[in-house]
Amino acid sequence: MAILMLGAGLQATILGLRATLEGFPTPVTGLVMSCYYVGYLLGTQIAPRALQRVGHVRAFAALAALASVASLVHASWVHPLPWALMRLVSGLCFAGIYVVAESWLNHRASRTNRGRLLAIYMLVLYVGLGSAQFLLVLTSPESPAPFMLISALISLAMVPIVASAQHTPEPAVPHRVRYRDLYRNSPLGVVAVAASGLISSIIFSMGPVYARLSGNGPRGVAAFMAVSILAAVLTQYPVGRLSDRVDRRTVIASACTLATLVAASIVFLGPLPRGLFLALTALFSGSALTLYSLSVSHVNDKLEPAQMVDASSALLMMNGMAAAAGPVLAGSLIHAFGPRAYFATLGTLTGALTVYDLWRKSRRAAVPRELKGPFINTQQIVTCAGLDSPPARRADAPAGPEVAPTGLDAARAGALRSEEAI
Repeated sequence: MAILMLGAGLQATILGLRATLEGFPTPVTGLVMSCYYVGYLLGTQIAPRALQRVGHVRAFAALAALASVASLVHASWVHPLPWALMRLVSGLCFAGIYVVAESWLNHRASRTNRGRLLAIYMLVLYVGLGSAQFLLVLTSPESPAPFMLISALISLAMVPIVASAQHTPEPAVPHRVRYRDLYRNSPLGVVAVAASGLISSIIFSMGPVYARLSGNGPRGVAAFMAVSILAAVLTQYPVGRLSDRVDRRTVIASACTLATLVAASIVFLGPLPRGLFLALTALFSGSALTLYSLSVSHVNDKLEPAQMVDASSALLMMNGMAAAAGPVLAGSLIHAFGPRAYFATLGTLTGALTVYDLWRKSRRAAVPRELKGPFINTQQIVTCAGLDSPPARRADAPAGPEVAPTGLDAARAGALRSEEAI
């Protein structure tokens, strides 16, 4: 997965950078980048059926091959229309790849080691995505070389899976859940999942565009994106552990308030020293990219164990739909008001979520600590797809055999990954 994340991380950054170098209008670039999330949503619906028909290994190989070809098409036809189509194909393929990898990993895990496997898996994802940014300095962004490198990395990632002889799991099809009931159980969770989808997709898709329009070259863009991504590696666990001890809504409001203040500082203080700017960028991303995990954990505090898988699938869909709108929104605002609109948009979203969080706290009491489930360290759809550990059994729940998560459960964890399911 580390090799695959190198390819995935480099692809998003090089597309945003290259589109800017080619003179694509910023709203058009945002629309092209949004197509990834549309494809991702399609992939979460298609991949489980593919797993049932052809199995994990063949599905992974087919999807990786298509993703590799899509990267080469980007290099061959530099135009918004084919790029949008290939971006959609990439989203579909990566969603399916994450379903395969994560359902397989969940199948092999046990109740005693699943948490550790999840932590290692997420660390690999973030480190791979962050490290990929520095591959920009190895090739010229105006040449086909970066896309060829992406294709090679994706193809190379097939080798361990295809060569594996381990037994693969049999996925099952999950049931649907009504969005109305989900919102009734946790209004803040539903709203925060959507908001975190907007925020994360803007960071990952429009971050390179913002960095380039701010006057940075390839090295500057790579540093900006690496800081934005790797900051979340340091904050996920401590923030999550804190939310296990206090009201999660307080932690969500605190993270949003900090992110809003940082974004406002970047917008209103004008040009900042390079080191200070990167430090503030890390502080913003480290706060904002915890929102999905916090929200997912908060949502699950209010659900019965039998409801969590279905709820997670619904949250994935909400997160993905919001993520698809994020780059279009940010691209249009950057086009109208300039690069400062990037952090202004992000700060407005986190500020609005802070206000809504505090309002919800005034309307409903906190979940008692004894009824809170453990923090779910998940990561957003915008990055990839995540692995969700199964919910802890409540004390009053009847005993029963442990059921391995399904293929789509792993896919929805993608949206659940870092976007909080409150």
